[in-house]
Amino acid sequence: MSRSLATTFTFAAVLALITMAAFNTSVGADPADASAITVQFANWEQTLKIVAGHKGKVVVLDAWSTSCQPCKEEFPNLVKLHKKHGKSGLACLSLACDYSGVKDKPPEYYKERILKFLTKQGATFQNLIATVPSDELYDQMQLTSIPAVYVFGRDGKLAKRFDNEKAENEEDNFTYKDVTKLVEELLAKK
Repeated sequence: MSRSLATTFTFAAVLALITMAAFNTSVGADPADASAITVQFANWEQTLKIVAGHKGKVVVLDAWSTSCQPCKEEFPNLVKLHKKHGKSGLACLSLACDYSGVKDKPPEYYKERILKFLTKQGATFQNLIATVPSDELYDQMQLTSIPAVYVFGRDGKLAKRFDNEKAENEEDNFTYKDVTKLVEELLAKK
């Protein structure tokens, strides 16, 4: 093989690898799993019906937004929880609360941004986008702000809501260690 042809071949191979890497946006996720990442639109009542549909399982519902940095920092822990216990009676759900009620930015406006984040995280569980403006949604959820994680027992009842409403400083904020501890306790109960 001539030196020129070998250089061209090497360049083409490197270019192909770079191109393949660019299309694999799932960090830490199997590319086959990326196609399983979908979203559906739901209001709070519909979200609770989806939670109720998982009766018999422990359910973790993470309320988050792409504009909430603490939410995005904690989100990988939901993915880890799903990977660790998803086949052991745990259902993980995410509820993206990006919609703020701006008329020219309906819930569908946020879909691409949300899917990009979910794909990067490898969030292959059930993902929802809130159809209610965030302020109205938080009122319905009796919540001041996100991040918030709701954990439901196998009976479908809320076991605990994790939020930072009573936190007086950073050390008081909940972490997924708190969530995981409760989830594992609930999963141990048959």
